[in-house]
Amino acid sequence: MSSIGKGLRRRGRLMIQAVSPPRRALDAIPAPRPGSEKNPSFTAPPAPRLVESPVFVLSSVRSGSTLLRVLLNSHSRVRAPHEMHLRTVHVQLTRSFTAAAMQELKLDKEELEHVLWDRILHLELVRSGKDVIVDKTPPNTLIWPRLQRCWPNARYILLLRHPGAIVASLTDRREDPDLAAIHAEVLDYAEKLEEARRNLDAHVLTYEDLTAEPEHVTRGLCEYLGVEWESGMLDYGSRDHGRFRPQLGDWSSTIKSGRIQPAREADPAAELPPRLAELAKVWGYQV
Repeated sequence: MSSIGKGLRRRGRLMIQAVSPPRRALDAIPAPRPGSEKNPSFTAPPAPRLVESPVFVLSSVRSGSTLLRVLLNSHSRVRAPHEMHLRTVHVQLTRSFTAAAMQELKLDKEELEHVLWDRILHLELVRSGKDVIVDKTPPNTLIWPRLQRCWPNARYILLLRHPGAIVASLTDRREDPDLAAIHAEVLDYAEKLEEARRNLDAHVLTYEDLTAEPEHVTRGLCEYLGVEWESGMLDYGSRDHGRFRPQLGDWSSTIKSGRIQPAREADPAAELPPRLAELAKVWGYQV
C-alpha cells in the first residue's frame, strides 16, 4: 500500500476517534440539573401587548352583534372586522423539550397563544389605519375570563337581547331544530353574559334599544370608546364591511339591506326554561 493510502487510513482512524470519544469522555458529560425540565406549575407572566386595550363585544349568537359591528366599523377611528375566532387559534409545542425551551423565555402555551392573538389584532389595526379595534365574535362570551387574563386593560360591550327572541331566531334558521338543545345553547350564553355583567366594568346595551334609538345608543358607545360620534355610522350600507358569510357573522338579507331595521320581538306565548326566564327578568325583559 502506498504511503498516501496509509496516511488516509491513519487519518480515518483519527477521525473515528474524534467522532466517537472514549467512554470516560461521555461519562464526564454532566447530567441534567434537577429542575431543568419543564416545571408543570410554571405560569408565564404576561408579555407586553401591542394592543393595550382592545374592545370585545360579548353577546349571545343571534343578538344583533353584526349590526353593531358594521355601525362601529363605519366610524373613521374604529376597526370592527368580521368574527376573528381567536379562541380557535392555537399554538402547538410539538417536541418534548419545547415547553422547557419556552419556559426559559418566560412563556407557556397559553401566553404564546396570547402573544399570537395580540399580534393578529395589531396587524389588523395597522392595516386598517385606525386606532381602536373591536372584536365581536359571540363565542368570546364563553371565554371572557381568558380574554381578561390576556388583556387586563381590555374594554367590553355587553349586547343583550330578549332570550325568547334569540330562541325564535335560532329556531327559524335551523333545519329540524331541537328546541331543548337551543334552550341549552342560549342558556350557556346567558349565564356567561350575566357572569360578565357582574364582574366587568362593561358598557351594557340592548339590541332592542340599538334598533329603536340608534343615534342615542351609538353616541353612548362612542363616549365609552373615547371617540367623537359620527353621523355616518348610521349609514353603514354605504361602506365596505367585507364579505358576509357563514361563521364570520350574520349574512341574512336584513343585515345586507344596509338599513337598521326594527328588532323582532319575542313571542309572549313562548315559554322559556325557568333559569332563562329568570335571567331575562334580571335584564329587564318581560316574560
